[in-house]
Formats: sequence, C-alpha cells, structure tokens
Amino acid sequence: MKSDDFVKTAGGPFSGYSDEDHPLGSYAALAAAFNGGLAGLLLAARRGDRLPERVSAGDLLLLGTATHKLSRLLTKDKVTSFLRAPFTEYQSSSGHGEVEEKPRGKGLQLAIGELLVCPYCLAQWVSGGFLAGAILAPRATRVVASLFATLTVADFLQLAYKATEERA
Repeated sequence: MKSDDFVKTAGGPFSGYSDEDHPLGSYAALAAAFNGGLAGLLLAARRGDRLPERVSAGDLLLLGTATHKLSRLLTKDKVTSFLRAPFTEYQSSSGHGEVEEKPRGKGLQLAIGELLVCPYCLAQWVSGGFLAGAILAPRATRVVASLFATLTVADFLQLAYKATEERA
C-alpha cells in the first residue's frame, strides 16, 4: 500500500475527503518534515544560546523581501525549471522570464510538485531556511538575503521603467 492509498481507504483517517487525488498523506509528511526541522533548529539554537531576544524590523523586512524573491525564483523562473521538472509539467511561458507549470504524478511527487509551482506555498520553506541561517550564521544570511532583496528592488524598477516607456 502506497503512503497515500489510505486516503481513499474506507475508515482511513482521510476517508471521504474527496474523490479527486489529494495526496494528504504526503502533505502530512511534508508538514512533519518542515515542523520537525524547525523544532530541531529551535532546540539546538536554544541549547547553544543562539536565539535572539527579538528580530529587528529591518531583519524582518530584509528576510521577508528575500523570501518573496527566492520563492518566486524557485517556483516560476525559466532558469530554475530543471529543479522543478521531475515534479511538474511545463504549460506555457508567462513573461518576464517566468513559466507556468502544473504538478504531476501521484503521492509525494504530486505533493512536492504542488509545493514547487506555488510561490506562496514554498515561501514558508524558504522563510524557514532564512530563519535557520539568521540563527546559525546571521552575517552570511544577511549578505545572501541582501542579494535577493536588491534583486526584488531591481525587478520593481524594471517594471516601473517599462511601464513609463509604454506611456511615453
């Protein structure tokens, strides 16, 4: 029995949820992996007295902007499509160097595909990575986050420039 077969099994915990293929068992595994990693990070950081008293507004803005950009790059960029290809199917170009894809497969492959085509969904994982970096290697993380934050600013300026050109 595959990990997601129990979803449709009579009496299983997810029985009756939907007739469509929703890999709830794989979603649960991904959620457990994320939360387990976060719990492990927080426990290790607490033991090593590495948890900051607070996160500054500047760090929130920096890491939030970097999370936005890296999530978008990983889920939509043409150049990163090789990372998504085992889990997705190309649909079309969507402009500005981005592509539209749909998840494919069943079970864990489908669940990962759904994660990899959704910048909002992947942002939680990226944010978790930046949080880990901010705790374990704050200086290096700020440098990496700054790269993605400046790229975000550059993207908005490119779009504003193009819009100004089109109005002229």
